[in-house]
Amino acid sequence: MEESPLVKRLMWSGLLAGIGALASLATARVSALIWKRVFREEPPG
Repeated sequence: MEESPLVKRLMWSGLLAGIGALASLATARVSALIWKRVFREEPPG
């Protein structure tokens, strides 16, 4: 099945947004772990 360029562009944008959101969550978790180990307290938030 041949999709239109617009559909492909929307799918690409959705993929980028989803991966970006997952990366952001992962970064926040890793940063919180590092903060807790270094300062032995919850990160400010």
